Amino acid sequence: MAYDRYIAICRPLHYETLMGERACVKMAAAAWASGFLNAVVPTANVFSVTSCQGNVLGQFFCEIPQILKLSCSESYLREVGVIVVSLSLVVGCFILIVLSYVQIFTVMLRIPSEQGQHKAFSMCLPHLFVLSMFFSTAVFACLKPLSISSPGLDPALAVLYSVLPPTLKSLIYSMRNKERQGTLKKLIQLVVVQQQ
Repeated sequence: MAYDRYIAICRPLHYETLMGERACVKMAAAAWASGFLNAVVPTANVFSVTSCQGNVLGQFFCEIPQILKLSCSESYLREVGVIVVSLSLVVGCFILIVLSYVQIFTVMLRIPSEQGQHKAFSMCLPHLFVLSMFFSTAVFACLKPLSISSPGLDPALAVLYSVLPPTLKSLIYSMRNKERQGTLKKLIQLVVVQQQ
């Protein structure tokens, strides 16, 4: 989504060419590959441990740290491996998103009309909202101190970062789809006028 916004705002005249079917397939393949990698390492770790503390988890769906707590064997290295793989993927994505939005905001500040800046910003705002909600709840859930961990808080945070962002994303983007298409056309017109 950040790349889509980047192309729509920074290179609107090339949008159709750069965001063609081939680019969408490549981005979907990259998303699927990173998701697969992020799932394979933890799953392999879970299947390689033996459980001796029962099978009751403190959550309503299986998260890897909760499953590793049930292990008889030392799970420190397994947890570190899961954290390293997950963090490298998350940090990589986060850096790409930040770089995209730095470029977007740089271009937005150069748009001469206030109306053009407003339209460009309103095009990015829903994505930024969903991203900030996902990252803030996920980071808090993963990095919160054990002292504030509770049976009620952990599942609530899990719902916040796993269910709420995809639900809101679908809602926000379906409401704004026609408006976004109109905004993109107006941005292209602004760029054409600016170049003349």
